[in-house]
Amino acid sequence: MQSVLPELVALLSDVVPRLARITVFIAVGVFAANVAVAFGLIRYVAGLAGWLTRPANLPDEVGTAILTTAASTTAGYATLAEYRESGLLDDRATLVAVTINTFFGFVQHVFTFYIPVLIPILGTTTGVVYVSARAGIALAITVTGVLAGGLLLSERNVDRSALADVDASGPDADDRTRRERVRDAAEKSRSTLRRIVPRLAAVYTLVIALVTYYDVEGLTSAAEPITGVLGLPGAAVPVIAVYTLDTVAGAVTLAGTEAGVFTTRTAVASLLIGGILSFAVSTFRRSIPFQYGIWGAEFGTKVIAVNTALKIVFISLTVALLLAPVW
Repeated sequence: MQSVLPELVALLSDVVPRLARITVFIAVGVFAANVAVAFGLIRYVAGLAGWLTRPANLPDEVGTAILTTAASTTAGYATLAEYRESGLLDDRATLVAVTINTFFGFVQHVFTFYIPVLIPILGTTTGVVYVSARAGIALAITVTGVLAGGLLLSERNVDRSALADVDASGPDADDRTRRERVRDAAEKSRSTLRRIVPRLAAVYTLVIALVTYYDVEGLTSAAEPITGVLGLPGAAVPVIAVYTLDTVAGAVTLAGTEAGVFTTRTAVASLLIGGILSFAVSTFRRSIPFQYGIWGAEFGTKVIAVNTALKIVFISLTVALLLAPVW
């Protein structure tokens, strides 16, 4: 019993701060989105998003959640989850909206991580090419979502009458005072948090425990045969292996290699391959806790599967393009 207690304390000391931070982000994002809806701002933002949603056969209001993702992933996903639960979107339409979300989820990381952190580590040329490649991949997935919506969605997948249940009518049809709108937004946010946070806490604790007590580094053994087939330098193996577990550490590993070992193309390809292999780790560390917390296990698994499959496909195509002998 005494040997178990320190491990439990260590696990909780790791989980609780992370969970608290994520909960704050969700609370602030969801409350801000609900206040925007309560004051009718959705009406104006939705007009900007129409160029995305209309070709995909989605309501303009769904574009609000998609654009919100550029500022807050949790707020964007939480709003889409609310649209799904209200009946506005069925599962197929929600998956299309989540796919369209991809580029806007990437945008926020450009300013918070890629520009201030990764580009200085990798150097201007390699850093800009890598970030541009990731931007192109994210944009390709978003365009795929728009095209999929145009081909696969119809009025049967969208119940526009459900918009009344998500307060999308705007201020002209709302006689509540400002205080009442804010109070209602807060109550609505509390309801969302009561649904999401307990599930998020349970799954996050389980995932952190698995990552802590399971040797995830064994997953990186797949890197060596891949680099050999692709003709990457031997130095790519440790870069890919480290990048699989930690993005910044992988970038530092690449930056620390001798000049001339990597070309810009092989350096970027190595990082992208590390990104493919890191999905196994990041799925356990981040995707499962987040997606299961937002959607529940069944639909959350579908979201993870679609996101991962599309990323692997487009990253693989980008790597093939970078390493094509025609260059």
